[in-house]
This record gives sequence, structure tokens and C-alpha cells, in this order.
Amino acid sequence: MSWFPQAALNAGVRKREVFGWAMYDFANSGYTTVVLTAVFNAYFVGVVAQGASWATLAWTLCIAVSSAITMLTVPALGAHADQRGAKKRVLAWTTAGCVLATLALAACGRGDVALAAVAVIVSNTFYSYGEALNAAFLPELARREAIGRVSGWGWSFGYFGGMLSLGLSLAYVLWAQGQGQEAAQFVPVTMLITAGVYAAASVATFVLLKERAQPQPQPAGPAGQAGAGQALARLARTGRQAAHYRDFAWLLACSTAYQAGIAVVVALAAVYAEQALGFQQTDTMALVFAVNIASAAGAFLFGYWQDRSGHKRTLGATLVGWLVMTLLAYAATGPGLFWAAAVLAGLCMGSSQSAGRALAGALAPADRLAEFFGLWTFATRLAAILGPLTYGLVTWLTAGNHRLAILSTAVFFVAGLLLLRPIDVARGVRAAGGSSAD
Repeated sequence: MSWFPQAALNAGVRKREVFGWAMYDFANSGYTTVVLTAVFNAYFVGVVAQGASWATLAWTLCIAVSSAITMLTVPALGAHADQRGAKKRVLAWTTAGCVLATLALAACGRGDVALAAVAVIVSNTFYSYGEALNAAFLPELARREAIGRVSGWGWSFGYFGGMLSLGLSLAYVLWAQGQGQEAAQFVPVTMLITAGVYAAASVATFVLLKERAQPQPQPAGPAGQAGAGQALARLARTGRQAAHYRDFAWLLACSTAYQAGIAVVVALAAVYAEQALGFQQTDTMALVFAVNIASAAGAFLFGYWQDRSGHKRTLGATLVGWLVMTLLAYAATGPGLFWAAAVLAGLCMGSSQSAGRALAGALAPADRLAEFFGLWTFATRLAAILGPLTYGLVTWLTAGNHRLAILSTAVFFVAGLLLLRPIDVARGVRAAGGSSAD
């Protein structure tokens, strides 16, 4: 049996179009891998902020601010893209914004805290917009009964993009260190590499992916006012219909909880490895490279299990795995156990991220995909505030106790499991299918 059957796709969707869609995951994964997880976060704390006592908290505040901006704007942006039938066009603008802001990170050196903070906030905001808009294409491509595996195809393929950016960066760092260069000299080049891969790989998305949404009737009046007014009106309608979409609402609450824990791992894994365990930057990059391999495997294989066993059961299993990972990371006093925790984190990250996106796609009404995925991104960005800020505050209040900070992350995964229980997937799918008649 083929691992990539045509039967998993909706009528009229060709495999090359799914490849184009997955290439966006490939393109933007380098940003999270190099900028947020493996390189620039530790560089910001140790070099840009010069190891100050407030450096970790400052980094988490940058993530929090970008997430707050996304929360306040992405649902309306999604509603606007639905109205105009313009998901692809808006995705192109957000991609350009993230690439340009990542290039700006290359100009950040010792003491350039303000410049680095602005560039991180802008780049992460545009990255989040792109993630939401690309996810909104998923239900248009995959049949409902195959949405898990198709989501897994994209997410697993995306990790190879992260490995490409990280691998090129690691190769350059090793060469630069052999030349006697310091982090302030070679880290900026890794930002150029990351931006270049993002821009080049995303071209396939804009060439191959089709815009199937049709523009919706616009009311009389100035176009800009009409678009903004309609976007807000659609969001207000969604709020009034919260009881009808209660399973999607429970998913948002669940996602906020467990994604807060994942956000800690994404934003602070390298910081923890270097500050608590004494890892060097090349050690951390090699560790994250291995995590990406595990994440790719987890996203791909769990996608098939998800379609067989159900979205809810698969997501619950991955959250249990995250709890075990947290305890292993807390107990680690050397590289061995921490490597085991990191590989487990990779397996759980790929599977939980893919499962969450697929479940959101299953519960989202077909005529309001960008809007509902905007709401899903609202939840994940709220999580990106709660998780890293909690970690940063714990380290600040405990005079730099990173072990206690990583242990506190377990609370988010426990909350995610509890909030997953009320979700009735079949009921939520029925509610989504009835949207067009509302």
C-alpha cells in the first residue's frame, strides 16, 4: 500500500499541490529551529544581552509581545482572507515580512538589545501569521478521514527543512570556530542562511498551491472599511455561536494549555542546555538536529495512527509523553539523560503539533477555514506567552534555577490532558459540517 495514496486527497487535488503546501512547512521550520530553538535564543541571552540576570526574562518577553500582537490580529486577518478569497496572497506578504525581519537579526551584535528585540518580535509575528494561513489550506486538500496523515506529511517534511537550515548553520559554525571566530561573528551568518532557505523553499508553495476560496460579496462603502467591518462582524458571529462550536472551543482551551509547555521547549531548550547543563553551542545545535529527526518520524507515523485511532486518543498519548519528557529533563545532571529527554521531546513535538492541526481542521467549518485557524493560532500564541513567561519568571524569582523552571512546565501538559477530556470529536465534526446553512 502506498504511503501517499491519492485517495487521501479531495477531488481535484493533485499530489504535487500537496507537495507545494508541505514545502511551506519545510520553508518556515528553519526559522523556529535556528532562531527560536537552537541558535539565536542562546545568542540573545549570552551575547546580545551579555549574560545579564534579566536576559532570559527579556527573551521570553520578546516572545510574549510577538504572541500578544498575533493574538489580537490573526483572527481578523484570517476572516479577511476568507472574505477576499486571498489566503495565498496574504501568505505571500507574511512570508516576506518574516524573511526580512530574520535578515535584520544578522545585524544584531553585543549590546544590540533593542534592535534584536524588535527584529524577533516582528519576525515571530509574521511567522505566526504564515503558520495559521498555511494550516487553513489543509482541509481543502485532505479528505476528513485522512486529515491526520496529510497533516503528518506536511509537518514531518517540515522538520527536514529545519534540519537543512540547522545543518548548513552548524557546518558554517564549525568552520568559523576553526578559524578562531567568536559567536558575534558567526551567528549573524546563520541568520542569513535561515532567511535564504525560508525564501527559496517557499517559492514552491506559491507556484504549486491553488487558492480555492472564492471572494465573498462585499457591502457598499469604502473597500478598506468594508473588509475590516466584515472581519470583525464574522468574529462576533463566531463568538455568539460558541455553544454550537463548543468542541472547537474546548480544543482552543486544550491547545492553549499544552502548547504553553511546547513553547517552553521551542524557545528555551538551548538556554536550558547551556545554562543548566553546560552545553556548548555546537553541542546544542547537534542536539536540536537529532530532535528534528525524531520530530519528523513522530509527525509522519503518528499521522497514520491518528487516522486509525482517532484525533483525541493520539493527542492524549503525546501529552503523556510530554509529561515523561519534562521529568527526564528535570532529573538530568549530564548529557546522557538529557539527550534521551530531547529525543522523546522530538517524537512528541512532531506528533502533537500535527495532531492538533489535524483536529482543528476536522472541527473547522469549510467556509470559514482561515478564520477558525486564526482562532487556533490565537490559542497557540496565548500559549507562547504563558509558557516562556512562566519559565522566565521562575528563573528570575529563584535566582536562575532552570531546573525548577523546566519542572513547572509539567503543569501545562497536565492541564492539556484535563481539557482534552470534554472534546467530542464526532459532535464537533457534525457542527462544522452544518456551518454553511447557518
